[in-house]
Amino acid sequence: MLSSPCLNSLKFPTLTTPFLPSQPHLTPLHKPQCKSTPILSTLIPNSPPPKQQVYQPFRPPPSPIPPQFRSLDANSRLEVLSNRLGLWFEYAPLIPSLTQEGFSAPTIEEITGLTGVEQNQLIVGAQVRDSLLQAGVEDEVLRFYDLGGAQLLYEIRLLSVDQRADAARLIARERFDVKCAVELARAIKDYPRRKKEKGWESFDYKSPKDCLAFMYYRLALEHQSLELREAGLVRALEMAGTEKAKKRILVDLEKKGSEDKGEDVVVALKVPVVRMRVGEVSEATSVAVLPVCRSEERDKEVLEAPWECGTAGEFGVVVAEKPWSRWVVLPGWEPVVGLKKGGVVVGFPDARALPWKVNRWYKEESILVVADRKAKEVATDDGFYLVCREGGLKVERGSALKELGVEESLGTVVLVVRPPKEVTENQLEDDWE
Repeated sequence: MLSSPCLNSLKFPTLTTPFLPSQPHLTPLHKPQCKSTPILSTLIPNSPPPKQQVYQPFRPPPSPIPPQFRSLDANSRLEVLSNRLGLWFEYAPLIPSLTQEGFSAPTIEEITGLTGVEQNQLIVGAQVRDSLLQAGVEDEVLRFYDLGGAQLLYEIRLLSVDQRADAARLIARERFDVKCAVELARAIKDYPRRKKEKGWESFDYKSPKDCLAFMYYRLALEHQSLELREAGLVRALEMAGTEKAKKRILVDLEKKGSEDKGEDVVVALKVPVVRMRVGEVSEATSVAVLPVCRSEERDKEVLEAPWECGTAGEFGVVVAEKPWSRWVVLPGWEPVVGLKKGGVVVGFPDARALPWKVNRWYKEESILVVADRKAKEVATDDGFYLVCREGGLKVERGSALKELGVEESLGTVVLVVRPPKEVTENQLEDDWE
């Protein structure tokens, strides 16, 4: 048995437990060998106090119906539409309210006399007018659209808010009709895709007048007739809004004047190369129907293809002078519209068969070559003509044909059409020189 002095000489470690609170009188007999790192309070974030739930009463969305019509029942709203009681943008919201109650567009048309197209124009036009109000368009500009302005505003629906405001101001200032409004909206949307075309950099995209002037300018340069080209350039000059654009147009007008004065001036002929857009034919205001021949069939099909194709009757039924199995419908482009009689289209499976001056774009694709069979004479060195060679039909430059002693061709090439793609930056790719 150990004596009391022996027990005192022994040292026992101090036992601590996390479950017992530390007592001030229970201190260890010696200091620990290492210091324990204290747990910082910042490592355990305090949970935020619960937010006080404030009662929010239900507020229904504002009614699209103007205040003066909100108390009317369906029959009364139909009467307002039938008698056109008020301004068009005031009663236009009544149409979607009736649609929500189960009235179809044909039913509304039968009761009120408003066709489905007019209903759509009223609804969309009112929405465009609301966006002009939010954009801060002047009251005098908005008053221009008070009477019959639904169709005008409908035509600029695809523009951005800022573009709508500028276009609405220009339409009101110039007193544009619907046709001019359509041209303006199309010119603004089309301008960015025309970056590679002549004179594009001289026009200002932020100016709706310049966008419309550039469209007139571009179309004027496509005219083969000098008189039509000058008239188009004058129209573009009258519409241009910036000095830079006016100077660009004046340069071409002066060139036209020098061509009239001198007989020795040689005008270089260019063939437009156009890539069709998906759905472009359905959107075109005018189209041309032309017979199509295959390049491997040599000159037989070109000679036998119908020379004349037109429309007859109230429904515009297409009538040809003889039966033909292959036809193509093209938009009413200027070179195509000029082919009143004798136009023909030749399909080439590979565009490398054509005498391109430089390799400007990928050529391994099928193309259509539009030719005028009335112009068979190999007149100019810079012209392009449809001829028959070994292996089928080909297109040759006038200078090459003259060297071979060829004086007559199957027709003069006026246009080259590339197939449509899903995304196209520029419709008129380039002039083929």
